[in-house]
Amino acid sequence: MSSPSHSRAEWLEADGLGGFASGTAIGIRTRRYHALLLAATAPPTGRVVLVNGLEAWVEIPAGAVALSSQRYAPDVIHPDGAERIESFAAEPWPRWTFRLPDGSLIEHGLLVAPGRAATALYWRLHQGPGGTLAVRPLVSGRDYHALHHENPAFRFDAEVADGRVVWRPYPGLPAIVARANGAYAHQPDWYRSFLYTEERDRGLDHVEDLASPGIFRWDLARGEAVLVLAAEGHEPGEDSAALRAAEERRRRRFPSRLHRAADAYLVRRGNGKTIVAGYPWFTDWGRDTFIAMRGLCLATGRLDDARAILLEWAGAVSEGMLPNRFPDRGETPEFNAVDAALWYVVAVHELLAAGRIAAGERQTLVDAVEAILAGYSAGTRYRIHVDDDGLLAAGEPGVQLTWMDAKVGDWVVTPRIGKPVEVQALWLNALCIGSGFSERWAALHARARRAFAARFWDEARGHLADVVDVDHRPGTSDWTFRPNQIFAIGGLPFALLEGERARRIVDAVEARLVTPLGLRSLAPGEPGYTSRYQGGPRERDAAYHQGTVWPWLMGGFVEAWVRVRGGTPTVRAEARGRFLEPLLAHLDDAGLGHLPEIADGDSPHAPRGCPFQAWSVGEALRLTRLLA
Repeated sequence: MSSPSHSRAEWLEADGLGGFASGTAIGIRTRRYHALLLAATAPPTGRVVLVNGLEAWVEIPAGAVALSSQRYAPDVIHPDGAERIESFAAEPWPRWTFRLPDGSLIEHGLLVAPGRAATALYWRLHQGPGGTLAVRPLVSGRDYHALHHENPAFRFDAEVADGRVVWRPYPGLPAIVARANGAYAHQPDWYRSFLYTEERDRGLDHVEDLASPGIFRWDLARGEAVLVLAAEGHEPGEDSAALRAAEERRRRRFPSRLHRAADAYLVRRGNGKTIVAGYPWFTDWGRDTFIAMRGLCLATGRLDDARAILLEWAGAVSEGMLPNRFPDRGETPEFNAVDAALWYVVAVHELLAAGRIAAGERQTLVDAVEAILAGYSAGTRYRIHVDDDGLLAAGEPGVQLTWMDAKVGDWVVTPRIGKPVEVQALWLNALCIGSGFSERWAALHARARRAFAARFWDEARGHLADVVDVDHRPGTSDWTFRPNQIFAIGGLPFALLEGERARRIVDAVEARLVTPLGLRSLAPGEPGYTSRYQGGPRERDAAYHQGTVWPWLMGGFVEAWVRVRGGTPTVRAEARGRFLEPLLAHLDDAGLGHLPEIADGDSPHAPRGCPFQAWSVGEALRLTRLLA
């Protein structure tokens, strides 16, 4: 990418702890989450914004020339630094080239230090006379979901010693440590009324005030300017050495842009690892972790990472369930997912099939699988239990248990109480996998499989029900046309349907749900179909699974499409051109080098939600390997 493609394109630099730096290609912050130093104080949670951005300018004989731009309320851009961007590149790290009126060419870039809450920034003069570079950090010290406002409690004091400048904005937050090879002058000031357009468009509070303790200055003619910003305890040492080390790490070669993107989602949790579901606002979610790791880790050969993730989660099994979410501040984990533990079983199966693992660790994983199957068989939270037919029933009013989990207050938009189709596909796969460890699951697997074949197919409709025994009422069926049925054919190790029925389902899904960016969550023409994901929180949550496109579903669909056509090299090549390549054409639509969480159901399928989504990238990587 040689220049900013559009003002909404976003870059991301993750630190491997759950923290990150992010912003836009044109340098104007559009989200409350855009920041230069956003740290996870309890990796990967407890995220706080320490340094939001900066003001930068070059002082030349003719006056000050801006290298930055901000958007202020009501809707004013000032100063005009964005107009001087001659080029931008997001890889191997974000960097901008500015051309000044006197012909000077300045490169500005930033790198995040892996394993540290630290960001290194630099400015290099490539041609022209240059001048004195001045940089004002813009600081808050707030929860990353919040906004900051001018207040007398903010502490501007600076501790200047040993080549460090330290600010402690608020008690209880990490101090901000700055190292620079330039001079610091303490000049406290408030910058007021920054406007974040993405927050405004999402119907949220969108105006913020930031504090600036002082100014750093460098003579660009004497060499590059370096500024390292870090949470206290994470300083990487001498500034220029830290920059060189970070540059060297980021020059690491990856097989593809997707492989590079995958790196951002793998983070530390305790002594182990986990996967951040999406940036900028998700942490690690159980369901997302186990779906995404199949592509992020297993398909890319990162088996040690996969092993560490699954071992870390093995100890979280409770009554057969795994948490769907670890809250940001360490509160009780949330277990509102019937499918998270079943996806875990699938991931364990694929890890064990992919390579050797120490006997003790293998037993830990097998024990976790046994605990999940036993817990579900005995019955667990939220009326999750095995019914007489061997199928898995789940759900009660007010709780969202499947991946279609939008909830507005007490309103569960798509409750799907009963026996959802993809939950049965996962349950049958888990029983089949469990049968390989213990024969006790074989008979239950056989009984459930017979019931699935009898209960979900309708010959006249030519597709599967989305839910049977709706609201736990025996014999009822919901025939709403949704993508969940595809998991009976593709996306899991063992298909439940083959032959003509499978082909008819795949063809129907292709005709009604497939878009270049993924599958719609509801077919156009169905009651409740919503073509655009927009508006305030209630409007967006109401549309989340009512037609909105999900890129991660492309993995299961394309695998099913290939399976029903025999899986030959010719078929795989056709699938690459027909589905994978159009999907990868959207790598620069929202999060640069990544795929978004969702998109509008109707053309042109504008990207929405998180611009950087783990399972979207993971399933694209899994497809890349599947179709190779």
